[in-house]
Amino acid sequence: MTFSMAERRRKFWGWGWEDEGPDAEQQGAIADILKQRFAMKGIDVRKPPTEDELNLPESRIKPPDSLAALCSTKTYDRAGHTYGKSYRDIVRAFRRSYDHPPDLVAFPRTEDQIIDLLDWCSRDNIVAIPYGGGSSVVGGTEASPNEYRPVVSIDLGGLDQVLEIDKTSRAARIQAGIFGPALEDQLRPHGYTLRHFPQSFEFSTLGGWIATRSGGHYATLYTHIEDFLESMRIVTPTGTVESRRLPGSGAGPSPDRMFVGSEGILGIVTEAWMRLQERPRFRASTAITFDTFLAGAEAVRTISQAGLFPSNCRLLDAGEAQTAGAGDGSSAVLLVAFESADHSLDAWMKRAVECCRDHGGNVPDDAIKTVEKAEGARGGAAGAWRNTFVGAPYLRDAMVAMGLVVETFETAITWDRFPEFHAAVMRATEYAVKEICGSGSVTCRFTHAYPDGPAPYYSVIAPSRADSQLEHWAEIKQAAGEAIIANGGTITHHHAVGRDHRPWYDRQRPDVFARALTATKRELDPSNILNPGVLIGEL
Repeated sequence: MTFSMAERRRKFWGWGWEDEGPDAEQQGAIADILKQRFAMKGIDVRKPPTEDELNLPESRIKPPDSLAALCSTKTYDRAGHTYGKSYRDIVRAFRRSYDHPPDLVAFPRTEDQIIDLLDWCSRDNIVAIPYGGGSSVVGGTEASPNEYRPVVSIDLGGLDQVLEIDKTSRAARIQAGIFGPALEDQLRPHGYTLRHFPQSFEFSTLGGWIATRSGGHYATLYTHIEDFLESMRIVTPTGTVESRRLPGSGAGPSPDRMFVGSEGILGIVTEAWMRLQERPRFRASTAITFDTFLAGAEAVRTISQAGLFPSNCRLLDAGEAQTAGAGDGSSAVLLVAFESADHSLDAWMKRAVECCRDHGGNVPDDAIKTVEKAEGARGGAAGAWRNTFVGAPYLRDAMVAMGLVVETFETAITWDRFPEFHAAVMRATEYAVKEICGSGSVTCRFTHAYPDGPAPYYSVIAPSRADSQLEHWAEIKQAAGEAIIANGGTITHHHAVGRDHRPWYDRQRPDVFARALTATKRELDPSNILNPGVLIGEL
């Protein structure tokens, strides 16, 4: 049986499509830039793995006859569901290290089939790992190397439809396996959009967004997927949960809140009612420079506390702006944008510009003009940043092939603590990079901004060696994670916990909450088959 949904195939080993990413000439140009930037003598570009190079362990299980048609043991399917898409995952792929693949991959197309799969796994003590688009960057879709039980990866990609649209309430019932582009394509003829665009948008699913509390397009107000969630349906090993469709409720603890961000340890999301928006027609955007990153941060704080709610309010430090082609490296750059389906935005942009000028921002003369058109602006600093943002995972994979450490980590902190927090995180990470790799760069941007604090996002690029990449990455990751937790931040704002962030999450969450979460897991999944080891330990 062929499980491919189309002729075009995704890479089993890395980000995106097999026919996309830097070609040999582009890789050579990237290597030349990196050699000059980090004074590297030479760069060897390794080839990615091929299917025939892999020697996967034999599958240890055979599905029941009633489920056999849904399951695959093909090398492409098993290898493609072994890891997510983190730096660590790509390095292991380049090392041809596929020691713990799922024994088989299941491709259900209905909720009943998901129930049957979980019943089988519970009965035969088989680990079940929910799999949306596999874009996890925190080890959220792989089995523990210490797991002795057989493993089934349950790919939800067959549940890919917008089932119902309520135009009066402006909401839609949507299956959880739908990928971002397909979701928007099915809403577009009705004039609606979800407007949730994480960097993984093309290769991630609605269910994955809900399970990991995904952060999306909006830099303010509607920052996370739960802001759009009206109700949901989730299958657990002991029963199905469906919350009531309501615009809001004060009736006790929210069932939705229990499952949003549960990362597949409590159940599998099958569908959800999501709040929609009309497609925007009015847009206003500009790029404003600041002499320092902290001056730009003060402008962002003022904007976020003024109730303006821009769709984009992303501050790039000078290094980040230069890397993205949004600046020359001498100034921090703030990308501000507003959008609406209803009205001109001149007044909102005018006030945002005033906030920036109050903190020393250099504002372009045409910053306040609203544009009415179907699609957003793609030129200037904002366009350069967006192109870099979308293409970054492909570039990351190319730099892995060249032996570099390429890592990102994100957090959130209140405004009163931000200056000291940022200084401490930068100091710890830059020191680790220099000590471990000899040289490298650490840059920062704000991905989201709240009235009470920003969400800083840090990027690391440093020279390494093919035989030391994972070890160097782990040491830098350890230094950054320790600095974040020690200085009062969260170990993740929108990347989720997975396996990579567990050590710090265990320290961040209250102990009593951990016991309550474990008790919930024990009630819903008594055999501990769903993504064991993520969020909590053994039952």
